[in-house]
Amino acid sequence: MRWQGRRQSTNVEDRRGSRGRSKRVAVGGGLGTIILIIISLFFGSDFTDLLQVDASGGMPTSQTTTSTSAEEDQLAQFVKVVLADTEDVWNKLFQQQGQNYQEPVLVLFTGQVQSACGFAQAATGPFYCPADNKVYIDLSFQQTLSQRLGAHGDFAMAYVIAHEVGHHIQNLLGISRQVQSQRGRISQAEYNRLSVRLELQADFLAGVWAYHADRMFDILEQGDIEEALRAANAIGDDRLQKQSQGYVVPDAFTHGTSEQRMRWFRRGYETGDLSQGDTFEAEVL
Repeated sequence: MRWQGRRQSTNVEDRRGSRGRSKRVAVGGGLGTIILIIISLFFGSDFTDLLQVDASGGMPTSQTTTSTSAEEDQLAQFVKVVLADTEDVWNKLFQQQGQNYQEPVLVLFTGQVQSACGFAQAATGPFYCPADNKVYIDLSFQQTLSQRLGAHGDFAMAYVIAHEVGHHIQNLLGISRQVQSQRGRISQAEYNRLSVRLELQADFLAGVWAYHADRMFDILEQGDIEEALRAANAIGDDRLQKQSQGYVVPDAFTHGTSEQRMRWFRRGYETGDLSQGDTFEAEVL
């Protein structure tokens, strides 16, 4: 991705200098760290199941200071450029619809973080919190993405960010609230199917962003789209379940299969047309 020397977003809250410890943190029912990381990736739209609030209901009880490397600081600059591109694209698309786009804030953190949706560890993966309109990401996720999941390249990381911003778009449009309102009213399997449609739409929106960002700023280099597709493939429910437990349970899918995630991202990228992304009305996902 062509990003160096370009505009960086100022809507970034850098909390990397502090690493909080809460009184109690959910650790995934005894699963090993690697498995926890694998099955937690991209579970950012269902916060009540994933994020554990501090026992006091407030900020973590202690702080330790950490330093950042030059490599990590360069990655932070990259993330800021990607966020700036999402701002430019979505401001333009919202204006075309006669609406104003409310830009989200992106929070960089180390290890664990307190959000308005609760307390989360880096193992949860990047997530979006609709309660404060913020995207949260630990930059070490790039190593997880490339080294453990085989999704190499800078545009794999760009896809991750665009996907979470996609959840912000859904929140602004009221789509996320409609899905969340069904919790407890329908069976868990039915709710999971709604969650899949929500996540696939966020993948579609990430593709729409790539389409317009490339036409606005000529950002794409050879192989970039393939990097995003590899990332989408790596985090499909079927693949993650197979890796973590050795078998697949379709009724437990919450984000879609690898094939579905790749296909909806590709659809967004190839059309750039928001009207093509109604995953809730699609007969075949």
